[in-house]
Amino acid sequence: GVGKHPFQASLPGQVIMDTRLLQRGRFGGPAARSGRQIALALAVAMIALVPVAHGVEMTSLYTVEVPFDRSESNAQSAAYRAALTEVLVRVTGSTAVVESEQMATWFPNPAQFVSRYRPGPDGTLIVSLERDAIERVLRQAGAPVWGNERPLTLIWLAVDWGLGEREIVGVDDPDRLPGDARSIDRNRLLRERVLEVAGRRGIPVAFPLLDIEDMTNVTFSDLWGGFDEPVLFASARYETTSVLVGRIRPDDLEPPQWTWYFGGQRLGWVGMPEDAVATLADSLAAELVVDPNQSIDTIRLTISGINSVAAYGRVQQFMENLRVMDKLMINTVAADKIIYEVEVQGGVERLSKALATSGMLAPVQSGVIDTSLYRLNRQPFGTDIREPNEPDSLEYMY
Repeated sequence: GVGKHPFQASLPGQVIMDTRLLQRGRFGGPAARSGRQIALALAVAMIALVPVAHGVEMTSLYTVEVPFDRSESNAQSAAYRAALTEVLVRVTGSTAVVESEQMATWFPNPAQFVSRYRPGPDGTLIVSLERDAIERVLRQAGAPVWGNERPLTLIWLAVDWGLGEREIVGVDDPDRLPGDARSIDRNRLLRERVLEVAGRRGIPVAFPLLDIEDMTNVTFSDLWGGFDEPVLFASARYETTSVLVGRIRPDDLEPPQWTWYFGGQRLGWVGMPEDAVATLADSLAAELVVDPNQSIDTIRLTISGINSVAAYGRVQQFMENLRVMDKLMINTVAADKIIYEVEVQGGVERLSKALATSGMLAPVQSGVIDTSLYRLNRQPFGTDIREPNEPDSLEYMY
C-alpha cells in the first residue's frame, strides 16, 4: 500500500481530506458572512469524510445555490431552471446537455426534479434536486453521467505581484507577520476565485500546506520556470494524480499560464483562474466520464501483495467503494491474492483509468510490477498502463 496522506485519518482505510485545513484562512473575518463565502463553505462541505481511496466523494453534487429575485413573477421557476442547469453541468462534466436542443424535451418541468429548497444568503435560493430521477433521464437520453467519486487536484499558484513580491499561495497563511495582512488578503481572494468555480463544477481541489517539507522540496523558481521534477516530487506526499500549476502576474497584459499533470500527461493552457478551473473540470471529465453507449465487459482482476488480514480489509473496502464497477464478485482468495470478477461499462480501459487515478495499486505487466508509480519519491505520475496480454484480465500489486 501507499504511504499516509497528509490529510489522512489515522485509522486504516480512512483516506480523508481534513476539510478544516481547507477552510482555514478563507472563512475568517466579517467577509465570512457574505453570500459568496457561504457558497464557498457549501463547496467545501461537498467533500465527504468517507472511506474511499485517493479520490474524493462529492456528496452534494445535486445541491446548488442560485439567484432568487422575489420581485420577478416567475422567480421560483427561474431559480429551479438555473439549479437544474448547474447540476447537469456538474454530473455530465460539460455544457453539452444544457446547450442541446433536446434539453427542453428531456427536462420540460425542472420543478419535478426538486426535492427541497430553502432561502440562501443575499437573495439566493439553495435547491436540492432528485439524483435518481435526473440520472434516469440522462441515461435514457444517452447522455454521460459522471459519478460522485472524483480525483483531488492539488493546485500550486505562483504569483508575481511585482516590485519583487513573489509568493506561492498555500492552503493557509498561518505564519505571516501582522504587517503581511495585505498579502494574506490577496492570497485569500485568489483561493476564493478558484474554489468558487471548483465548487460550481463539482471537482475537489486543495492547496499545498507550504510547511517545511513543501518549501524544502519546491521553490517559487521551480513553479515559475516550469520545472516538472521538483513540483511532482513535492506533490507526491499528497498522493493525488492530478496537479495544476498556475503562474500569475496580475499587472501583466499576458494571461496567466497553467500546466496540468494527470496520468502521465502534461497539458498547458492560458486564462484567468476561473477559466483555468473550468478547463480543468472539462479535462477531467473528458478523461473519466464514460460513454453511455459503451458495452459492459466482464474482467478478471487479480490483486496480489495482500499479506495480512488488515491489508485484505483495506483492499476489499477500496474495491467496494470503487464506483466505476457495475458488479463486483470475489472469485478466489489464495495465498497473497484476491481474484475478482467485475463488470465495468467501458471495459479494461475504464477500469485501468480508475485504478490509476486511485493511486493505491501498482499495475503488474507480464508478471513484473510496474514501479513507475512508486519511484524513490513515490511519484504518482508518469504511469504507463499498457494494454494487458489478455483484454479481459488485469493484475495489480497492493
